[in-house]
Amino acid sequence: MVANLPGSGRSYAPPRESTGYRCAMSNIDYDVRDEVAHVRLNRPDKHNALTLDMIDDLASAADRAAKDRSLRAVILSGEGPSFCSGLDFASAGKQRGRIMRNLVPKRSTAANNFQAAGWAWRSVPVPVIAVVHGHCYGGGLQIALGADFRFSARDADYSILEAKWGLIPDMSLSASIAQLTGIDVAKRLTMTGEMFDAEQALGWGLVSSVDDDPLAAATELVDAVKERSPDAVAASKALFENTWYSGSRLSFPVEQTLQVRLLRGKNAAIARKAGAERTKPDFVERQL
Repeated sequence: MVANLPGSGRSYAPPRESTGYRCAMSNIDYDVRDEVAHVRLNRPDKHNALTLDMIDDLASAADRAAKDRSLRAVILSGEGPSFCSGLDFASAGKQRGRIMRNLVPKRSTAANNFQAAGWAWRSVPVPVIAVVHGHCYGGGLQIALGADFRFSARDADYSILEAKWGLIPDMSLSASIAQLTGIDVAKRLTMTGEMFDAEQALGWGLVSSVDDDPLAAATELVDAVKERSPDAVAASKALFENTWYSGSRLSFPVEQTLQVRLLRGKNAAIARKAGAERTKPDFVERQL
């Protein structure tokens, strides 16, 4: 993947050698290397504008990652000058019947196909990190907000661009943005569709960090996560995904259940033994 940052003269290019599963869907690349799934939007000549096939395949990629117990992380990124410029209206507009079918909920989460492209990443039991550069508009922003973390290039720009078309965001933003910023910010950005830069996104809590090399920052976090039990990492994600809005009455039982499952598992025992002996743990495949 080579992501050329507009005006910067720099690019981010992770190694192309693949040591695991690799496939290409409709302008979506899925490549597993060193226990990390690299999912890349690959329509660079259109700034990775989303076709309906790409939207379906993003949800399928999340499902694939969720079933792979060998994974330790997922990195979402975009080929070419941008992460994603949103929905390709010229392409999608020719398929109105399919658009209407995709609006019908099909999953246990009540998500339809559009929403699953962003929200399905919350069901992947490993950290999902969006590496954002260039334009991140509309559906692209909603996909990024569906990740657990967002590492942004300094010259990335953002917009909830649906306002330009007389629409509201409908790819899971109503749930994801509520966890990150205030309701006044969410209303303002949705009502106006205004553009904002990476530093403003950081100030509003919409990105996790702003970096000269966001891929390197993402890789540093992945390396830190790999030092910990894969079951504890999965349980940490499940804990907050299932309790963030709930309050103590509903949160505490989830916390208790997950902790019991961890205490009974192999990886927790491995972590305890390594901690006591001050050695590096050698974890087994994720059990949760």
